[in-house]
This record gives sequence, structure tokens and C-alpha cells, in this order.
Amino acid sequence: MTEKVISTDPGTLGGTPVFKGTRVPIQTLFDYLENDETLQEFLENFPTVTKGQAIEVLKIAEKLVTSADFNESIA
Repeated sequence: MTEKVISTDPGTLGGTPVFKGTRVPIQTLFDYLENDETLQEFLENFPTVTKGQAIEVLKIAEKLVTSADFNESIA
């Protein structure tokens, strides 16, 4: 079983999904990648996020976009 890596709490950034144990929004990782920054650059700028956490979030995103439910919803 994978460790929970995403946290949402109304008291932390108004409930924005963040990396568990940090105040770093998950969206920030995707923003970095979208702007041609590397995973390593993201990790260097947000040292409270571990490489394992970032990889796990990317795996979760991959599962979501490759699921049959997702593909049916965009068809």
C-alpha cells in the first residue's frame, strides 16, 4: 500500500491540496513541469517535499488520466 502523500485541510491554505506534511500545493509541481522546469529544480526549490512524494503524486495523476472513467468523461 502506498503512503498518503496528499493532504487537504481547511486550516492549511484554505483546503488546497498540498504535499502531506508541507504547505506546498500539489499544483506547484504541475506548474513547474508545465513551465519546462525539471523535477530536480522543483525539489531544490521546495526541500520539504521528498522525491518519493513527488513521484507518487505523478503516479496518481497518471492513474487518473489513464483510467477508463477519465477517458469516457473526455470522449
